[in-house]
Parts: sequence; structure tokens; C-alpha cells
Amino acid sequence: MAQKVYPDAAAALDGLLRDGLLIACGGFGLCGIPERLLDAVRDSGVKDLTFASNNAGIDNEGIGKLLRTRQVKKMISSYVGENKEFERQYLSGELEVEFCPQGTLAERMRAGGAGIPGFYTKTGVGTLVAEGKETKVFDDQEYVLERGIFADLALVKAWKADTTGNVVFRKTARNFNVPAATCGKVCVVEVEEIVEAGSLDPEAIHLPGVYVQRLIVGAPYDKKIEFRTVRERETV
Repeated sequence: MAQKVYPDAAAALDGLLRDGLLIACGGFGLCGIPERLLDAVRDSGVKDLTFASNNAGIDNEGIGKLLRTRQVKKMISSYVGENKEFERQYLSGELEVEFCPQGTLAERMRAGGAGIPGFYTKTGVGTLVAEGKETKVFDDQEYVLERGIFADLALVKAWKADTTGNVVFRKTARNFNVPAATCGKVCVVEVEEIVEAGSLDPEAIHLPGVYVQRLIVGAPYDKKIEFRTVRERETV
């Protein structure tokens, strides 16, 4: 079996990066984003990248760092409201954006991972989402054809993995990471801890090692909060 554990993000991405890649990236806001791997992509200097990701993080976090360095050509996303640089680049025509309903984006990744090139859904019918796409009627209901996503590279953040690549996520940090992982030709995962093979409960595996080619430990992490809500300090 090929060795899957690499010493750091740069080593794990060595030989995989080039201009023009389509990258599937896990994460939702700041939850479950592959921070170390995205930093290594930025530091590599590759450009003209297309990211399929729910959103682009926030300014200077997640994919937002790559927007700042102008390495991203296109985003395939469902939610982009918390990133001012994303907004600026889109409105000025510097960044191409393909808006995709959230569930549809998850299913497009899952479909790609299952080798399914397209599927029909009611989501988006009669809206801008369906413009230019094939539609078909099933049982008197109109559906729009959506294409599966087949990414060149998947970047994923998880909680634990064993040395063979079996992966466990923690609670909501699983989000888009599993479908993103499956749709990449090569999947690189950063985790908080790597344990020996056989240490993880087989019934608790969220992503089987067959999908994972390379692993790194990214810990320790600083927990970042997207929105901080505090109450006013009471005056005495």
C-alpha cells in the first residue's frame, strides 16, 4: 500500500498543483475548511483556479486568501455573502461566478464522486439558475439538468484519520467535505490527529480510505468565529 501520510501541506500537494485546476473544497463558512492546504495552494503561486465550494470563506480566511492574491478565476458556489473581496471582484467583472443552489451543489459533487455525469432536479426551475440548461418533464413536472462535478483535486478538512486514509469528521464540520472528497481525482485531507490502522471504529467511518490519497496533520488550529455576538456589559 502506498504511504499516505505526508509531513506537511506543501509536501502533500507536491506534484499535484498546476494552473487552471478545478478544485473541490470542503467547508461551510469557517467550519471545516482545509486551512493548511489552502495556505499551501496560495504559497505555490498557481493561478487561474476554479473552486467548487459552498462559499469562499471570509476576507483573508479560507479561499478568501486566494481571492486576495488573484489566484482564483472562477467560483462555483451557493453562498457568497460574507466576503467583501469576493463581492468586489464579482461586481467588477474580475471573477467569474457560477451560482448553484446549496443542495444542488452538494449533489453535483456527490454525483461526480459516484461517476454520474448529470441528474435532474426541480430546484431552480423557472429561475436564472435554469437559464441555458436542458429541462425535461417527468410526471407533468419540469426538471432541470445539472452536471456532476469531476474535480482535478479535492481539499478536505477532517477530525481524525488512520494511516490508511479512513476518515472521521466532527459534527457540523463534516458539511461539504465528504462529497467534495469523493469527486476529486486526487483527494488530500488535513486532520487534527492520525491514528494507527484499526484504531477507528469501522462503523464510525464517514469517508473510506479508498477515496483518500494523501494525509497531513494540520493541528494545532485557532478556532475562528465568523460572527461574534455578545451582550452589553451591564453598568452598575
